[in-house]
Order: sequence, then structure tokens, then C-alpha cells
Amino acid sequence: MNSDLTVRPRRLRRTPALRAMLRETLLTPADFMYPLFVVPGAGLRRPIASLAGQFHLSPDQAAEEAARVYELGVKSVLLFGLPAAKDAVGSSGAAPDGPVQTALRAIKKAVPEIAAATDVCLCEYTDHGHCGLIVDGQVDNDATLPHLARQALSHAEAGADIVAPSDMMDGRVGAIRAALDQKGFSHIPVMAYTVKYAGAFYGPFREAAGSAPGFGDRRAYQMDPARRREAFIELAQDAAEGADMVMVKPAGPYLDIIREIRDRCDLPLAAYQVSGEYAMITAAAAAGLLDEKAAALETLTSIKRAGADVIITYFAPRAAEWLRGRD
Repeated sequence: MNSDLTVRPRRLRRTPALRAMLRETLLTPADFMYPLFVVPGAGLRRPIASLAGQFHLSPDQAAEEAARVYELGVKSVLLFGLPAAKDAVGSSGAAPDGPVQTALRAIKKAVPEIAAATDVCLCEYTDHGHCGLIVDGQVDNDATLPHLARQALSHAEAGADIVAPSDMMDGRVGAIRAALDQKGFSHIPVMAYTVKYAGAFYGPFREAAGSAPGFGDRRAYQMDPARRREAFIELAQDAAEGADMVMVKPAGPYLDIIREIRDRCDLPLAAYQVSGEYAMITAAAAAGLLDEKAAALETLTSIKRAGADVIITYFAPRAAEWLRGRD
């Protein structure tokens, strides 16, 4: 035995009780926000092939799912809509009887206490699949803003607790904030997708939401993964325009950005563990290459450790069960 060693960090790792006592990062079900994909109709619960364990839900089924996860301790959901019809300007996204709006009313009736957030974007509602209006073959930033504001307002009118613009148009937080305030919804917070990278991890989601662009890609408005400092420009802009919460997306490949945003900003910070991150873990687990529970909880802990207050994740209900000791 080497008696010269004075500092022995392993002393405090020796037993489960010691390790549990000294953890600085404690993951709880309340940290999670659960994404739900809502479709028109009733009684529908269709498995999503690209996202194992996830479903296309009619509004009534979305309400049942929201109630179920709330009982598990997951206190918030994030709604995405798949409309019956699409057009060039995504007009169905603001329809009072759209799937998101209908689901909001059902969810708030079934479980009023849950925080219901809504994705605000045009990609799911446009026939070309881009997040904004197309003018002369390009996504037109300023022409898109009134449509985003109209969609956000329709969500607030239907009962949304949070609206979350994900389009990455410049000025959309200010446009949405102004529209909400003018119509008496100054109490509704905006959770901005502030730092959204044009990465390789969105494929399963785009299949699930039917939102793949019909031509080109989104690199002209989503951020370049090789750029770090631009994130702080986006942060300053969204904060100045009235964002109540900010977000980094994806989460796992950008833990450094989450930490830097946390260190620079006191606004609540969300991070989205996106479809590709989820699919990698579930596929590897299905192939017997890793333990799904251990891998999921480790990645979720790393996101919280990096500084996220809210973790948007498809693992939310299962992670909540795991944390509560259920398998």
C-alpha cells in the first residue's frame, strides 16, 4: 500500500450511499418536457416507425397521454401538429380547429395543471416543408413573421401555457410577443428556439412530423454546427425581443453551447434531446449494444449537468418511471 497518497478521491466513491450523498446533479421527472405529435381525428394512436415507442395521437388520445405522464411527474408537454391539409403559407397552422388547437383544449380540460407548450413553425403546415414563406425561390424572413405571430396567437387562444417558435427567422420573438400583448395574452411566455443547429440528428422527427423540406435544406436559416460565437448573438437578440425562456437544440452534441449559454444568461434554459439522439440509443439498445435505461439516464443527466433547466426528450415518461424505481 502506498502510504504517501494523501488525496484519495476514491474514498468518496466507495459505497452507493456516499455516491448518492455527493451528487451535484439530481435528475427528476419535473425536469422533462414530453413532445407529442397530434393528428386530426378521434381514437387514434398510431406508432411512429422512425421513433420507437412514440405515436401519432388524435387530440383525445393526446389528452390521455398528457394525463398519464403528469401522474408520472412529467409536468409539461410540447405539441407538434400534423394537419389534414397544407398550402404554401402554412395557413392551417393557425386554424382554430387545427390538431394542436383542438388538443390544447382537450389537454387543459383533462389535466389543467400541466404546462402545455406548442411548437410555432410553418414547416409542418407548408406544402414545401420549409419553415417560412417562399419568395423567388428563397425563404423570406420578414414575410414569414406575421404568419408565425398568427399561429402563436391561435395557440394562446386555445389554451397554450407557452409558445415556442422554432423557425429561426430573425425577429420572430418580437413579432410574436407584440401579437400576444396586443390581444391580451401578455401573460403567455415565449420559449425561443434560440440556438438551433442545422445538424444531422433531425431525420426521425422530420418523418414523424411530415416536415422534411421539399427542396434544398435549412442551412440558410438554421445555425452552422461549426459556429459557436453566433449562439451568443442569437441569445442577445431573443432576450432583447422578450423571450422568457431560451433553448439549445440539439442537446447532446452541443453540451458546450448549453454550458456557455447558462454561464451568460439567467433566463430559464431548455435543451432538446432530438429524435436522432433518441433513435441512436433505442436502436443500439434493440441491437443489444448498450443498456437503454443506463444510457438514457446518463445522457439526460449530462444535459442537466451542462446547465439545462428543462430537458425536452422522448424518453420523458420512461425516464420518469426509471427515476421512480419502476422498470
